[in-house]
Amino acid sequence: MNRLLNRIWVRFGLWIAATVLVTIGILGASVAVFAHYQYKSFYNSLPDKVRREIDLLRMEDQDESPRAVEIYSEYWDGDLLFGESERWALLIGLLVCLPFGLATGFWVSRLVTQPLYSMAEAAKRIALGDFTVRAEPGRKRGEMADMVRDFNHMTDALQQLESERKATAAAVSHELRTPLAVLRARLHAVCDGVIAPDPAEFRTLLDQVEHMGRLVDDLHTLSMADAGRLSLQSVELDLVPLVADALARHADLLAQCGINPELRLHTEAARIHADPDRMRQVVSNLIDNALRHASEGGWLEIGVALDEADDSVVLTVSDAGPGLPEDVRKTLFQRFSRARTANGMPSPKSGSGLGLSIVSALVVRQGGSIAADVSARGGTRFTVRMPAR
Repeated sequence: MNRLLNRIWVRFGLWIAATVLVTIGILGASVAVFAHYQYKSFYNSLPDKVRREIDLLRMEDQDESPRAVEIYSEYWDGDLLFGESERWALLIGLLVCLPFGLATGFWVSRLVTQPLYSMAEAAKRIALGDFTVRAEPGRKRGEMADMVRDFNHMTDALQQLESERKATAAAVSHELRTPLAVLRARLHAVCDGVIAPDPAEFRTLLDQVEHMGRLVDDLHTLSMADAGRLSLQSVELDLVPLVADALARHADLLAQCGINPELRLHTEAARIHADPDRMRQVVSNLIDNALRHASEGGWLEIGVALDEADDSVVLTVSDAGPGLPEDVRKTLFQRFSRARTANGMPSPKSGSGLGLSIVSALVVRQGGSIAADVSARGGTRFTVRMPAR
């Protein structure tokens, strides 16, 4: 019942019906008051003898007797059924009801359309780029309040997207500016003969170009994921050998950083439906993240297990690094989110800040989820869940 009453057309119809009933009531009351005034005038104008006679007829409940009709016909001024006085009563009643009806109509219209007006005003300001404005739901309930609430949620999402767009543009320009400045300065030095164009110098310049190339590739991957156009060659695959192969490929780097890798397989096979190259990219990015931020811990554990209750394959990558504060973990998968030093500056070990964003985008795009919490040794543990086949 409450759900039906919260419908916009039902509430609007009830308001209109109530307005009509109140208007009719006022009209009837106006006519009754005027009729009573007319009767009092008629009664006072009667001779004393006739007045006593008609009082007696009313006491005997003979208001419609032939003698009563005769008195009314002789002394009443106008038509007894719909005479001049009744027409005046109706006209006065209409004059009283007209301003009330108009005022009530405008008030109901204002009451019903106020949230719509608020949304229209908010939409105008949003179209001009002001995402701080919100529509006012007032004290409304039901569909109208839900519509205003959904409109404000949409505005929240637009404001967040706009903030991310500005932050991304600023971060991209910052990331490209540094290698471009290095390239410009060193190429000027080579042209001016200050630096000798030897193979070592060319290697330095090539490293800067490759850094920019990786940044552009990462941004391209994220933009394709955002547009839903990320190329995926999904097949049924076993995650166990894929993880073992990715770990073997990083064996030399892990050894150079003094990290002891451990592979814990809690199942012989973990079959999922995903793109093998993209899943290798996920595992590699998580290992690279541990190499960059948790090498001092000297420990890296990669686990693969089946979660029968959730019907999913669980991949965990744990390290013994310094770990991450709770507030950092909340924004860990946002673009250009970087670990920071104690003074709030980006850590010198930080990369472009896109690696974990790419991991999250690839996992989500393939129907999985990713989360970060504290590992068994106090570092960071990434947990990737993919639907099992």
